[in-house]
Amino acid sequence: MTAVRVRCPSERCGIVFEPQERWLGRNMHCPACGVRMTARPVAVDAELSRRADRVPGGGGCGVARLPFVVLVDNVRSLWNVGSIFRTADACGASKVVLTGISGCPPRPEISKTALGAEESVAWDYRADGRRALGELAADGYTAVALESTRRAVPLFDAAWPERVCLVVGNEVAGVSGALLEACPLHVEIPMRGAKSSLNVAVAFGVAGFRIASALSRRAGGSSDATPWDTRG
Repeated sequence: MTAVRVRCPSERCGIVFEPQERWLGRNMHCPACGVRMTARPVAVDAELSRRADRVPGGGGCGVARLPFVVLVDNVRSLWNVGSIFRTADACGASKVVLTGISGCPPRPEISKTALGAEESVAWDYRADGRRALGELAADGYTAVALESTRRAVPLFDAAWPERVCLVVGNEVAGVSGALLEACPLHVEIPMRGAKSSLNVAVAFGVAGFRIASALSRRAGGSSDATPWDTRG
């Protein structure tokens, strides 16, 4: 059986090594530098770089996409990641950027909830979320953190930028402090029950369609239409 090699995503390290088979596709620590990473085969990593859609507003499978990216930072549950892919496809997002410990396709747990959306929405992985935001900012995207903070505005009152990068964070800890500092805008979903937050995939669904509606309306579609329906 041919040995499978993986590469550490850290620029300071970048070593290529052979992990135990049980770690393939899972989160682990680099044996050299200790960075948290997803054990993706080197050949797959190269293919993802070729597939990554770097055209602002572009999308996969010939589907018209909105200038809307979701950055998924340190989301531990692969089922949540898959659900975010499915919703990203449904609301017309152009890309999913996975960072930190967030798992990446191909994984059966992601496919179970994504139902193929991981193939229809462009995606990329970056170990460092702040670096990913810097790259998106260079493409004209404004980072918006979906998190309850002192300066967060209600989701339904937010004024959305021309190109939106919505940042969602860990199921327990939320969006990290470092990424919150890097996001010029913070929005929150008003909660009217006993609980103070929603599951991250559900929260993305609420926010994602709100953003898609605003961007679609700005592009000339009806405010009541679904993002892909531009009939007035």
